[in-house]
Amino acid sequence: MSLSVGIVGLPNVGKSTLFQALTKKKVDIANYPFCTIDPNVGIVKVPDERLDQLAKLSNSAKVIPTIIEFVDIAGLVKGAHQGEGLGNKFLSHIREVQAIVQVVRDFKDSEIIHVNQTVDPIRDIEIVNTELALKDLETGGHRLHSIEGDAKSGKKEAILEKEVLENLQRTLNKGMSVLQYFKENPKAEPLIRHLQLLTAKPMIYLVNANKETIDNALKKKIQDLGASYVVLNVKEELDKAGLSPEELGEFGLSKPRLPELIKKAYEALDLLTFLTTGPDETRAWTVKRGAKVPQAGGVIHSDFEKNFIRALVISWKKLLEAEGIPEALTKGWLHTEGKEYIVKDGDVIEIKHG
Repeated sequence: MSLSVGIVGLPNVGKSTLFQALTKKKVDIANYPFCTIDPNVGIVKVPDERLDQLAKLSNSAKVIPTIIEFVDIAGLVKGAHQGEGLGNKFLSHIREVQAIVQVVRDFKDSEIIHVNQTVDPIRDIEIVNTELALKDLETGGHRLHSIEGDAKSGKKEAILEKEVLENLQRTLNKGMSVLQYFKENPKAEPLIRHLQLLTAKPMIYLVNANKETIDNALKKKIQDLGASYVVLNVKEELDKAGLSPEELGEFGLSKPRLPELIKKAYEALDLLTFLTTGPDETRAWTVKRGAKVPQAGGVIHSDFEKNFIRALVISWKKLLEAEGIPEALTKGWLHTEGKEYIVKDGDVIEIKHG
């Protein structure tokens, strides 16, 4: 299951520094707007302490974590929906990702240019979100115009889509996102999914700050948007990247906090991890929350879903406690589940198929 997260924000807020800290890839970091033009793409392993513990138990030859693709997208400015800055190019790159990390600057540094001269995180959030919403209004307006004829002629699908789009335009004009609209109107989402609207994507706010907390006004702003957030010092995270626990201690640095951001991305995308383990490999797999066990089998191999018979399931903690599959079987902790079983995060699963 391929996962992609776009890193967005105004110029010079720390997007490329965050990307480099996450991916360990050397990218151009400069103190001027639009240092990033074409998006940088990097693959990040999802940290999961369960894998090493299970691999040790199974004496696995390989350990394979799940991965997320992070995309560092050019800085956005006011007027981007009309092509300002790198406007349309920027927005097209956002369409291709599944979730968005919006980096928001909340630190003062006279040596780092702010595109709007002053540091004001709430204002900056509003600029970015307004540009995304205006682009969605434009996209929705074009689609409305194109289906008007079919709706007037009585085509049922066009009438339903037209109604959804009209409601959506009103929602966007009130300052709400498409994602907020979908939460209140879940049946609308399949009708306009094909439009790849920008504010339909889950958003995580990364507040780039020299402190551990944010003020109440900023916190309320993010909560009102129905989003989650992480507060961290991006430059400090870059300094920690690649250091061993021993080296972190030697330099007096705390452990990296970027795994917190990666976990937030999983939560925003409503994903969970199940595991497989054996002598060959211990591996993490990703499915949507609420997936049934045949769908989980399909993530491993399409034949597993198509020819599913049953699954053997145990939680990773119970498997470690039992000290092995045979021991878990003896204790009655290994359950046989049919096709209606809903996968839980941390399930260790073995699929039986025809």
